[in-house]
Amino acid sequence: MLRILRCCITTLIVAAGLLPASAYADDVLNGTIYYYDEVVDTGTDTGYSESNTIKESNPHFGWKLGTFSITRFTSVAESNKGYPVFLKTVGDKVKLSFNLDQDINALNGSEALSINDDDNGYDQHFGVAKQDFGRGTLIVRQTNYQNETSAPQVYVNYLDGVEQGAETEVELFEEGDYEVSLNYEIKNDPRKVGPVSIAPEYSNYKIIFKFAVRNGNCMLFPFDLATGNELANESYAPEGFYLDLARSRYLDINVKKEVMAPGANGLVEDTRFNGPARDGDRYTEDGIYTLTAKNDYTGQETVKKIYVGDDPVLKCYAVTGTPIKEINQRVSDGEVIAENGQLVTPEAAEEIAEDEESHHDIGVLLGVAIALAIIFGIATPIGLRKRRTAQQRELPESGAAQILPSPRDEEDAQ
Repeated sequence: MLRILRCCITTLIVAAGLLPASAYADDVLNGTIYYYDEVVDTGTDTGYSESNTIKESNPHFGWKLGTFSITRFTSVAESNKGYPVFLKTVGDKVKLSFNLDQDINALNGSEALSINDDDNGYDQHFGVAKQDFGRGTLIVRQTNYQNETSAPQVYVNYLDGVEQGAETEVELFEEGDYEVSLNYEIKNDPRKVGPVSIAPEYSNYKIIFKFAVRNGNCMLFPFDLATGNELANESYAPEGFYLDLARSRYLDINVKKEVMAPGANGLVEDTRFNGPARDGDRYTEDGIYTLTAKNDYTGQETVKKIYVGDDPVLKCYAVTGTPIKEINQRVSDGEVIAENGQLVTPEAAEEIAEDEESHHDIGVLLGVAIALAIIFGIATPIGLRKRRTAQQRELPESGAAQILPSPRDEEDAQ
């Protein structure tokens, strides 16, 4: 028994050692992580604008300050400009983190190397004016779906507040294009005597990268103009619909409208409606609208057909996909188009109508019964309390036994 207990304890200890200590470790195990750690020598006091190779004579040669990582995405693709595109699905929150590998007061284990306080730093690329950058400055800039570039977010003295060896969350990202740069200045002081620095040398570096975040789905969001409800494929919107692209900013969305020509057995494309759609576009004219969404990064495509108007033949076509020629023929043969757009026999249509009327009547009766029950349930206790109170107030007749209220009656009367 003792041997079995020891084996169980050992197994638990080993399993605990294998468990991830954080969400970051989960991401590593799942493979949904992407690293950035390439360092660029930007010269000295150039606004971090140069891009020089770090050679052997450079104090930054052979070691790295730290690593950026992007996690909490589903998959990664590549943009046409060569930088990664992180695709997220429902529940994903794309996160950027930084892990500092070095002691900023003794870089690469040398007390002669440290992160300097860059009190006259500026960034040429991001247009950040000269200021005290402190010990490392982090810059983040976003470009949205309208190609509008926001003002850069500047975090001065960034490295001074980062713990060595710990994962530090930088930011969570929604859809957009992003640029990130960590600028820092290194002080090389090999001739330092006590507290006195003798001709120290300074050099600037940065870790800079670009990436994009996109929704990995391929969804369309048409909404009924009359009810405001989202419309599924093959839906019927008598008064029209509108598009909400708030969750589909980077999808290619096309709308094609088709109408039925007089006396024709097929659809004719309305050339005025066959092109890209815009957020908030409204469609109220009669016809069949084919909405197509395409995600360039996943290759997925979603198609929805929406019927607008009061033509039963078009409604049947939208709901069933039956060719119009066949619909017309089956109607000529005696079938009818039901309210739900299905082709049925006259007897079936009558049964559907009777069932709907019966369900309606049952619903009305049930509603009345519930209302009466509620009213009766409220009125009965009130009536009882009033009668008991009246009885208690009456004086007993001579020779008659007096009825004393019970404690429960007194509570009800109160």
